Amino acid sequence: FEESHLRRWILLVISLLHRFVFEWWHFRKYGTSFIEQVSVSHLRPLIGGAENSPPASASFSAGENETSRQNMPECKVWRNPLNLFRGAEYSRYMWVTGKEPLTYYDMNLSAQDHQNFFTCDTDALRPSDTVMQKAWRERNPQARIKAAYQALELNNDCATAYVLLAEEEATTIVDAEKYFKQALKAGEMIYRKSQNCHSQSPQHEAQLRRDTNVLVYVKRRLAMCARKLGRIREAVKMMRDLMKEFPLLSMLNIHENLLEALLELQAYADVQAVLAKYDDISLPKSAAICYTAALLKARAVSERFSPETASKRGLSTAEINAVEAIHRAVEFNPHVPKYLLEMKSLVLPPEHILKRGDSEAVAYAFFHLQHWKRIEGALNLLHCTWEGTFRMIPYPLEKGHLFYPYPSCTETADRELLPTFHEVSVYPQKELPFFIHFTAGLCSFSAMLALLTHQFPELMVIFAKAVSIISVLGLAEVTWGPWGVLRSMVQ
Repeated sequence: FEESHLRRWILLVISLLHRFVFEWWHFRKYGTSFIEQVSVSHLRPLIGGAENSPPASASFSAGENETSRQNMPECKVWRNPLNLFRGAEYSRYMWVTGKEPLTYYDMNLSAQDHQNFFTCDTDALRPSDTVMQKAWRERNPQARIKAAYQALELNNDCATAYVLLAEEEATTIVDAEKYFKQALKAGEMIYRKSQNCHSQSPQHEAQLRRDTNVLVYVKRRLAMCARKLGRIREAVKMMRDLMKEFPLLSMLNIHENLLEALLELQAYADVQAVLAKYDDISLPKSAAICYTAALLKARAVSERFSPETASKRGLSTAEINAVEAIHRAVEFNPHVPKYLLEMKSLVLPPEHILKRGDSEAVAYAFFHLQHWKRIEGALNLLHCTWEGTFRMIPYPLEKGHLFYPYPSCTETADRELLPTFHEVSVYPQKELPFFIHFTAGLCSFSAMLALLTHQFPELMVIFAKAVSIISVLGLAEVTWGPWGVLRSMVQ
């Protein structure tokens, strides 16, 4: 009898343990309890709560007003303006570590970008462009490289073929720069031809747009090559010329490349001039804009800042401005400080980022951590003040303080953009669901009863009888009153 009871207890404990492990795994992977998800997704509509649930796609905006907030899709993914080179940087990382730095979702987005930037309806008129149109759709890198060489055999001035070789075949930045210089020579020649005949038909206008995209992309990557090779002033000049030549292409965020290069030159007055133009309420914000503005404010006071002294005498006007700038930046992207303060390890930034998400924080800190370290006391000021931001933001996060409310979908999108070996930062930090606590408690209690039954079988039999008598008496009192209790005791 005791063995059969013990067997039942053990089976119960094992089943509860399995449930607990599964609930914990589901919560870590998807951010919600399995029971909670089933209840919300399947049971709630049956009960009649569907009409009160929020729509699947809430609104998200890059502006700071209510009108635009309701019109833009939630969690839009942007191309990383400082994305690395696949062959010269991402592939080298994979060769050394054996880890894939880019996710399939990220690379698929890049393939779609390349098809939008570098192809058009008139590609059928040029055999080399037809080959490249197929090359951008290829999933295998070696097949893409082979197609690029085929395009060059058909036309030695195929700019997009040189672009592909620079991005994926070149194993060093020097080699990539050589390919991009060849692409620039071919791209400028094709661009001039397109300019002369773009007004003849809509097809020619589409071809001009495509050739403009190719030329801007090549010039930008050449400026990034110069920045990586230490020719920073040359890179700054190329970026300024590019922004002046194509002012309508501000959505490419070339100013973020310029900000990083100017910070490397320690040209803080020029950085402030760029911020004065792009840190405007009518323009989309980014971590680079907000945190660079905070860095410049912190630079004015960080060298002499001391939390002990500030607590005694109070903050000066300049210190208040610096702290407010840090609070503003942290509210926009709360994931960045942990990377700047090296509380979390960095990985290579993805090719696409989600604004206000962990992917944007990784991309910003990867390039700008050195600039914060260069300014004495800046990281100390950030360390002392960044957590104070969360006392200013209403909770729950229906409202923001300086920006629109923090979007709820960033965790899911960041998990798609960042590699699996990186622990994604989540804001606001989710507490363990009730079902996991309940399952863990029930599992522990059952295990304890099973252990006590095995060690002290006689005492547990007496305990079980006492519990059953007490429960019977309690039920009798509820049902029949004091006389019922007396009758139950007699029985």
